[in-house]
Amino acid sequence: MKIRLAMLAAAAFAAPLMTVTPALADGGVFVGTEGENIAVGGYDAVSYFRGTGVPVQGNARYSVTWNGAEWHFANQANAEAFKANPNAFAPQYGGHCAWAMSRGSLAPGDPLLYKIVNGKLYLNFNQQVQQTWLGDIPGFIAKADPAWRLIPDGQVFGA
Repeated sequence: MKIRLAMLAAAAFAAPLMTVTPALADGGVFVGTEGENIAVGGYDAVSYFRGTGVPVQGNARYSVTWNGAEWHFANQANAEAFKANPNAFAPQYGGHCAWAMSRGSLAPGDPLLYKIVNGKLYLNFNQQVQQTWLGDIPGFIAKADPAWRLIPDGQVFGA
């Protein structure tokens, strides 16, 4: 476990994990490194925006398949809201780390290390990365948005 965490930390700070090609666009949804296919670590993506604004764990009973991943929700109302407009609730960059994406790299996003900026959800890899990202959110987003469009369709961290 410690080795895996060290490898993930190294990946977040390493040079880009892949070469990007201008003809390709938007990577896939990060679903973890253990082989599961559940987005946002199983957290309810709608819960970041509704209720107390604190993410709550979703339940497989209220699941939606979207963009190649399974999304879990705390209740049917949240699942329906997501189905109606998934782009309003899904984290940016497919749930990959926003700071790493500003460097053109894919790294895991931690669903408990997040920030909502201008109505969009951004995840970060760890607390150290998040502190860096918080230092210049607009600048990092300005770099990450075009970098995300260059990630090959469906490409995710660890694949």
